[in-house]
Amino acid sequence: MLTVLVGQNNGQTELLKNIVPDPGWFNGNRTKFEDWWRGIRLFLKSNRVIETDNRITAILACLKGDVVSIYA
Repeated sequence: MLTVLVGQNNGQTELLKNIVPDPGWFNGNRTKFEDWWRGIRLFLKSNRVIETDNRITAILACLKGDVVSIYA
């Protein structure tokens, strides 16, 4: 489960409650890739993950199994 921190409120970090669900893990199943990719893009946009490094980190955090070793 990804949790994205957004902004601060009186020195405290506030968590954004999101209506877009976590896209879950991608384990290399090509038949499910399009749905997962659409979900990850919506998730990043709705959580305002804009910086490239943060986007890459969030996407890599959702990879599982042999897929991770390709990028490691």
